Amino acid sequence: MSQLPIVMAISGASGAPYAVRLLEVLAARRVPVWLIVTSHGQRLLEAECGIPDLEGLQRATGGDWSSVTVYPDTDRGAKPASGSAKWAGMVICPCSMGTVSAIAQGSSRSLVERAADVALKERRKLVVVPRETPLSLIHLRNLTTLTEAGGVVIPAAPGFYHRPTKISELVDFIVQRVLDQLDLGIDIAPRWGG
Repeated sequence: MSQLPIVMAISGASGAPYAVRLLEVLAARRVPVWLIVTSHGQRLLEAECGIPDLEGLQRATGGDWSSVTVYPDTDRGAKPASGSAKWAGMVICPCSMGTVSAIAQGSSRSLVERAADVALKERRKLVVVPRETPLSLIHLRNLTTLTEAGGVVIPAAPGFYHRPTKISELVDFIVQRVLDQLDLGIDIAPRWGG
């Protein structure tokens, strides 16, 4: 594989179906992924999707993880933590407001937070998908700080112009926006036709 890996993190915000679908699409197309699932992210995968562990996540995303490498969130010395390791960009989907706060403040207490810090300092693409509502002033300021530092915020707020009839179509709407930001040339959802 000559394509640089995408670092994908799943944190503890509601929105686990977005993560499952994104990972499914990336794995099916054999996009190299360095996957980090936080403990709260795993809890949400179980609560929202009935996925109890990484083996269950692998099954739910098609089973072929030949392009996926898993790193524990506790390993702050893993490849995604280094600016000298080559990777294309990072997506945190879903992204908790606690994770947004840590990234915005540069606190780097975990591998997810450190990898996001690396993405910003190395000027690599960082995409976060928060699913929080309503937003407090603190949330808004942290999201603004992250955006000013070069991150891209994609709120998990799907559109309806394509007249979705299934939840999967709403999920794909957001996942498509993430894929577009990662410049992968993958189409899974209809686009506005004018």
